[in-house]
Amino acid sequence: MEDKNYEINIDPDWIKKFAPKIIVGFILLAAIVTGIKTVGPEEEGVVIQLGKYNRTVDPGLSFIIPFGVETMYKIPVQRQLKQEFGFRTTNAGAQTQYSKSSFGDESMMLTGDLNLSDVEWVVQYRIVDSYRYLFRVRNAEKTLRDMSEAAMRKIVGDRTVNEVLTVGRQEVASSVEALLQKMCDEYENGIRIDQVVLQDVNPPEPVKPSFNAVNQAQQERETLINQAEAEYNRVIPRARGEAEETVQLAEAYALNRVNRAKGEAERFNALFDAYIKSPEVTKQRIYLETMERVLPKIGNKIIVDEKGNNVLPLLNIDKVKSNTP
Repeated sequence: MEDKNYEINIDPDWIKKFAPKIIVGFILLAAIVTGIKTVGPEEEGVVIQLGKYNRTVDPGLSFIIPFGVETMYKIPVQRQLKQEFGFRTTNAGAQTQYSKSSFGDESMMLTGDLNLSDVEWVVQYRIVDSYRYLFRVRNAEKTLRDMSEAAMRKIVGDRTVNEVLTVGRQEVASSVEALLQKMCDEYENGIRIDQVVLQDVNPPEPVKPSFNAVNQAQQERETLINQAEAEYNRVIPRARGEAEETVQLAEAYALNRVNRAKGEAERFNALFDAYIKSPEVTKQRIYLETMERVLPKIGNKIIVDEKGNNVLPLLNIDKVKSNTP
């Protein structure tokens, strides 16, 4: 098998003729690539000239000095950003997937009563000053992460584990948000904290079953206390009402008896005074009033004369009998 050698012959005149044009073309292409920048609608472009801040450009097409004389950093000032602690989002979508492995150092914290809690949270923030974000703090993203972790550990360290795990979660989030914003203002990093959200707060895995058992017992205790208070509120007011009603009935009965006794006494005194003045007339009147009250209560009436011989004609006995059922 024979080896074949190929030789390419380039005309020196052709090189002299087209080489400058090719070089100029490459230079123009490099100038266009490095000098024309597009800033997105949610961004600001910060232009650095020879390592020094020069200007900030708005969204749109911008031109800078090419060949590295000027450099542009695009800062998303209109976008809400977030940092996750204790977990990471691996696949965002309809079914978001999270990963918690190897992030335990971020989330494991010591509470004020010397207990451990596993706190996962999210910090949502915006970049409001691109100049401060780039130049006031070196590596602003990492600094914000360190500040967030320090603020959360400080707030959690001032509270008991029950407060962090149950009723005090919202207060912890609000306190961390306020403290973190104060730190950002002091560092002048150009970041505004929108919200701090406690994603999940749990006891450490080795003690989680025991902690859940304690929580269940506490919930059962609260349930029994609420049931007892409900029964108390149902029975005691009713008993008090019945007692008050009985007292009022007794007072009304006593008042009625006293008033009736006073009335009867006054009536007796009036009759006695009338009897002293006119004994016969008073006796006759009392007799007639008594008969007026007694006779209507008697069924059949038979009236005779003083000797008991004849029935007085004033009484129609047959008519009374016929009307009797």
